[in-house]
Amino acid sequence: MSDLLSIGASGVKAFGSALATIGNNVSNANTAGYTRRTIALNADTAGDGLSPYYTGSGVMSGVVTGDIGRAWNDYQAAAARSASSDAGSTAAKSTWLSNAETALNDTTTGVGQSATTLFNAGDTLAADPNSTGNRQAFLAAVDQTASALRTTAGALATTSSGIATAAQTTVQTVNSDLDQLDKINASLKLQTPGTSAQADLLDQRDSVLDDLSSNIGISTTIGTDGEASVTLANSSVQLTGGINGSGTGARLTLSVGSTGTLTVQAFSPGKQQTVGDTGGTLGGLVSSAQTVSDRRGALDKLASDFATALNAWNAGGTTATGTAGGALVTGTTAATIAVATTDPTAIAAASSTASNGNLLNLSTLRGATGIEQSWAGMVTDQGQIVASASSADTAAQATKTAALSARDQTSGVDLDTEAAELLKYQQAYSGAAKVIQVAKDTMQSILDLF
Repeated sequence: MSDLLSIGASGVKAFGSALATIGNNVSNANTAGYTRRTIALNADTAGDGLSPYYTGSGVMSGVVTGDIGRAWNDYQAAAARSASSDAGSTAAKSTWLSNAETALNDTTTGVGQSATTLFNAGDTLAADPNSTGNRQAFLAAVDQTASALRTTAGALATTSSGIATAAQTTVQTVNSDLDQLDKINASLKLQTPGTSAQADLLDQRDSVLDDLSSNIGISTTIGTDGEASVTLANSSVQLTGGINGSGTGARLTLSVGSTGTLTVQAFSPGKQQTVGDTGGTLGGLVSSAQTVSDRRGALDKLASDFATALNAWNAGGTTATGTAGGALVTGTTAATIAVATTDPTAIAAASSTASNGNLLNLSTLRGATGIEQSWAGMVTDQGQIVASASSADTAAQATKTAALSARDQTSGVDLDTEAAELLKYQQAYSGAAKVIQVAKDTMQSILDLF
């Protein structure tokens, strides 16, 4: 009779734990980072100590609860982290390269069309070289072109600054995640395997790893206690204390070059090294920063070549007073170029043969290396880069979505499944309670005989 009570009591206890686990799953169905919990129920062949008369003969003695498990697949998790890293990189590139394309203003106030207006004003002036109005219009066009170059340089500099700020924020987030992961690893070593407390820490661990993988590429090894050893992908840089918690993981720092280039370094006690492609959002930002820096360099060369060519052209002609023309623009970079004079008579329109001879030579500045075609090539190249980055991002985001979906099918909470499990364990709980009631009634019937 005591065995019957033990069986019933063990069932109530075990199925109650199962119901609590299901309730936990349902209440956390929409909690980010939560992994579905499972509980092992095993036949008790050794007795649970509820019956002092149990002899340990191996007879079935009810049910006992085992470990609290997590519905998790390490291979799916690794695939999801890799996809998140790729998606983070392509998203950063697509966003910031698009911003750089916007900075290359190709509207009527942009460099290309302003330069075209300048040459058209030169043609108009060549038709009437003595017109003060035409001369003023020509100088205004020179000023507009210089202003467009400065505006574009400022916009690209702002883009570089934005990338640097985003990268610095990303580095801080990465280092914060690594600090948190080290704490989680230390706590995991103190937990009893198969407990709810360990499962909660494992959820926290995987949430941090998800965040890390979106910001940088990582390689992860899971230890026997569930602790995560993380290295930077494609490198030997150890970011955590190692699989046994020994040593100190590296932390990242960021330096910004004068043209907006970014350099990432890893620091650990007694060691410093420059990191190449970090992957993730940070890698995309570093790559974007280099592209924008290249654009700024190309724009400076375009501005310098334009200033040199325009001043040389004016110096090759003569003014109304018969003197050689002076500089029409100053500055050697896109950010510093400016019109040098507002005096209409400073335009050296004449040549040795005609009053508009030098103006007729202005069109020689419109060749393949001239400002218009150089600008058009820059804009076209940037557009192609942005289109490629956008296509890559679309593909990467689709891959990430598929990888996360595959992982969620394993680890996520399905309310229909939980409802079926709830019904099953409710019936089992009720059955175990009835066993106790039958044992009680039977005992009472026996006692009533006396």
